Formats: sequence, structure tokens, C-alpha cells
Amino acid sequence: MRDDHKTIERFSRDEEHAIYWGDVLKVMEECVPDQSIDLLFADPPYNIGKQYDSFLDRWESDEAYADWCYQWLALGLRKLKPTGSLYVMSSTQAMPYLDLFLRKRSTVLARIVWHYDSSGVQAKRKFGSMYEPILHCVMNPNQYTFNADAVRVDAPTGSVRRLIDYRKSPPVPYNSSKVPGNVWEFPRVRYRMNEYEHHPTQKPEALLERMLLASSHPGDCILDLFSGTFTASAVAKRLGRRSIGIEQSGEYVKIGLRRLSICETFQGELLVPIQKPYVRKNKSLR
Repeated sequence: MRDDHKTIERFSRDEEHAIYWGDVLKVMEECVPDQSIDLLFADPPYNIGKQYDSFLDRWESDEAYADWCYQWLALGLRKLKPTGSLYVMSSTQAMPYLDLFLRKRSTVLARIVWHYDSSGVQAKRKFGSMYEPILHCVMNPNQYTFNADAVRVDAPTGSVRRLIDYRKSPPVPYNSSKVPGNVWEFPRVRYRMNEYEHHPTQKPEALLERMLLASSHPGDCILDLFSGTFTASAVAKRLGRRSIGIEQSGEYVKIGLRRLSICETFQGELLVPIQKPYVRKNKSLR
């Protein structure tokens, strides 16, 4: 993978949140202590031909891509505490490689499907993709963080229909909330959303929020290997977690510096949010 930035530069204002501008392997090796991370999130390039700033997301073969993933995965596992958790996203094509690698070195707790609504032109000669897979792994299956109450959602059977569970004695109402299953529905980030940034594969804050609430505590350290729009770091800050974000593109580093309020300028450029067009709401016809 081409390295946009040959050296490593670190940015931080309060030591609670740090941004590293550089290659992910080099930064992890030189700047992140072993067994220091509570939760690791990885949303790497998927090897499907996306254009990220000046980098084209394409390896010469699936095997070459998998070999590169194995490098940062092995290093990332070293950085996790014995009680740490790992969430990894990938394409449907590449996830089997990562799954086989990780199940030998950690415990795969869940294989999650992030399902989103369709938009744009769908495939006409095959079934188009409407989901992305996520692996949730832990280092120790007997000791890890999972805050079930923090991620509960409404249980329609109990909360809407008000059914009674007559299997129990005495009968009791069905629970009105439940821990989510492994199919998560969150809309993709679209241009007119407040959280939108200039990035081709931005992940929604709600998706990261569920991961962080479930698998970390306030004060824990979150490591985001391919930060992009720095959503993981921004959510970590909002939830009272610490964060380390790694990004090799200077254009995307600017997003992180602004979102985390680390600095107001970068290389003489004022960091301001992108301006989205005003959308006039239709007046009600009465």
C-alpha cells in the first residue's frame, strides 16, 4: 500500500485524543504500546477500487490484499489489552480471509451484518450488495467488556403488543427492550446529513456508538486504525472515551483535527466544516 506520508506526525491538545499522520503499520509499531488498547476499530480500504484522496484502493490480487491485512491485524492484536475487544469491517469478498485469520488468534463473538437501504443504481445482472460484514472479536472469551444495558433497543413484541409470557409462573409481560441481534440497520451517511464529510466510505456515528457503548467504558482507550473522517474518535470523545486515530492522508487528517477540536489551522489552512446547500422545506398547504 502506498504511503502518502513518509514520516509520523502527532497532533493532540489535551492528551485524551491523539491523531497520528502516517502509515498504520509504522505508527502502531513505533507509537502505540503493546497491551494498551481497550477497543480497536478497523475500517480499512476494501480492495474494491474506491478512490481515497490520492490513493486508489486496489491491490494486485486478493492474496496480496489479505497479506497486507494480516500485517496490521497481527500488530493490532498485540496492542489490545488481555480484556480488549476488536471490531473489523471489510467487504463481503475479503471478510472470509480476515475471519479465518482472526479465529485462530482471538475469539469471534459475533459476525455482524450492517444492513442499509438501497440508493443509486443497483446491479442488474446479480443481486446487489446492501450490507457490510463486521467481526466482533475478543482476546479472552471469559473476560471482556459487554455493556448490554447500554445498547438495548425496543422489543416490538413486548413494548408494542403488550403480550404476556404465560410460560412463566406467574405470567409476566414480555420484556419491552432487548440486546440487538447481529443484524444492524443504520442508514449510510448521505450528503445532506449534518455528519457528512468529504470521504467515499464514511461510516455513521450511530454504528460506531453502538460498538463503543457495548465494548468500552468511560476513560477507556479506543484505537482507530484507518480513521478517514475520524468518526470513531469523534464518538469516543462524545462518550467520554480516549482515542488514538491513525490516518495517512493529509486531507483526512484535517477532518480529524477539526472534528476533535485539536487545532483550528493546518499548514496555514483554516479548518472549517464543509458547506452543505440549504434545503428549503416545503410549506404545508392549507
